Amino acid sequence: GMQSITKKAGEILGVYSTCIPTGKDQTEDTSNGYFLNMDASVDVFAEAVQNDPELQNGFHAIGFSQGNNVIRGYIAKHNTGTAVVRSFLSINGVNAGEGALPHCFPSISESKDDNSQEDGIQFDMCSLLMEQASRAAYTEFAQEHNFQANYWRDPRPEAFPRYQEYAQLAKWNNEAGFVNQTLIDNWMKTSTFVWVLATEDNMVFPREGEHWCAPDPAAPFERILPMKETEWYKKDLFGLKSADDAGKNHFETFEGDHLQFTEEDFTRWIHTYLVNE
Repeated sequence: GMQSITKKAGEILGVYSTCIPTGKDQTEDTSNGYFLNMDASVDVFAEAVQNDPELQNGFHAIGFSQGNNVIRGYIAKHNTGTAVVRSFLSINGVNAGEGALPHCFPSISESKDDNSQEDGIQFDMCSLLMEQASRAAYTEFAQEHNFQANYWRDPRPEAFPRYQEYAQLAKWNNEAGFVNQTLIDNWMKTSTFVWVLATEDNMVFPREGEHWCAPDPAAPFERILPMKETEWYKKDLFGLKSADDAGKNHFETFEGDHLQFTEEDFTRWIHTYLVNE
C-alpha cells in the first residue's frame, strides 16, 4: 500500500519519508477521498506538513491518481516559507481534470458503416451520463462535499461556463475569469515537476491530461490539444509555461493502465529526478 511505497521512496533517497493521509484512520481516509473537498483536503495536508519538523526545509512530494490534486493544491496555496515542495512526481494525476466517466469515454469517431450501431449506443449513453454528472458536479453543494466533483472538467463548450462558476479546479487553474497571481508565484517555487502518463489509462480522460494536454474545445472528443496548444499553457494561467521555459517540466510514460507501473519504473523516476535535487 501507500505506506510501503513511501518507505521504498525514502530508502532509495536515503531520507526521512512519511505518508500523509487526510483521515485519522483508513476508514476516514477512504471516506475523505470522496466526501472531503479538494480545498479542505489540501488544508489537512498543509497542517500535517507544518507540524512535521522533518519537512520544514522543503521536501519531495510523490502523488498517485487523485492524490496528486492534494499536492498540486498545496503548491498552489501553501508553497511559501521554507516548507516548499522542491520536486513533485505526479503519477497518473488528474491535475488537468477528469473529462469523462471512467470506462465510459465518448467515442472520438462516428462511423457510418453497418457495425456502427453499438458504438453509437455507447456514445449516446456516455454522453447522457456525462450530462448528468455535470449537472450533479456543478452545484455549490457538490463542490463543498465531493472531491471528484471538484476536478470534473466537462470539455463540452456549453458546459465551460458552469465549470468556471463552480469547479474548484477552475480556480486553481486560473480559468474562473480572474487571475490569482499567488498561484503562479507559488508554482514557480518548485524546482522540478515530473508528469507520468499511463499509455492505456482507462480511468482518466483524456489520459493525455496526465501530461497537461486537453480536449480541443472546438472538437472535444475528436482532438486532444498538445500541452503547448492549450489555453493554460499559452496564457501561462498558473505557471505551467513559465516552469517549462525554466526547464522544470519532465515527462515520463509507462505502458499499461492506471497506476500499473513497475517497481523498476518507480525506482528509475526517483533516481533520475529526485536524487540530486
